[in-house]
Amino acid sequence: MRIHYKRRRTAHKFDNIKFQYNERIRVPEVRVIDEQGTFHGIMKTADALALAEERGFDLVEVSPKEEPPVCKLLDYGAFKYQKIKEMKQQKIHAKKVEVKGIRLSVKIGQHDIDNRVKQAIEFLKGGQKIKIEIILRGREKAHGDLALQKIQEFIDGLSQTYELFIEQPPKRQGGNVSAIIGRKS
Repeated sequence: MRIHYKRRRTAHKFDNIKFQYNERIRVPEVRVIDEQGTFHGIMKTADALALAEERGFDLVEVSPKEEPPVCKLLDYGAFKYQKIKEMKQQKIHAKKVEVKGIRLSVKIGQHDIDNRVKQAIEFLKGGQKIKIEIILRGREKAHGDLALQKIQEFIDGLSQTYELFIEQPPKRQGGNVSAIIGRKS
């Protein structure tokens, strides 16, 4: 058996950006905008390609959903590089919402519930969602209704501080009872 020491190169995450350009444009007519941004009107695709070649640019379809599609005279490589750069910036600035977990039990005392509520309020201040969970053990599995009541009490305690939305209502899945809640913005 042969051992490969070189890692296989995976495709770049942002290579799925596809713009039709030059001969790949399959529509009969296009709206043409030149490199300075002036509108040249609606032309046949062959004439637009000739214009682009004459000026030393690529004809790139920038708005394919228009009727007819909008094409610009520009350098395709630089255009694609710019689009990838914009997508990376959007990914960096995207807000990531975490789901924080809080585990309760059926026999939990009121003081412990108050502490968990304080902890949940801190999570909600940070903009995270909360997964409230009770794991039923042994004979507790016969009393899932008590677990549902505890979770509802916990949610009621939180709703006095913040206006909440319930993403997943309290429900039982096997030996677990869980709910996911978040803060309304």
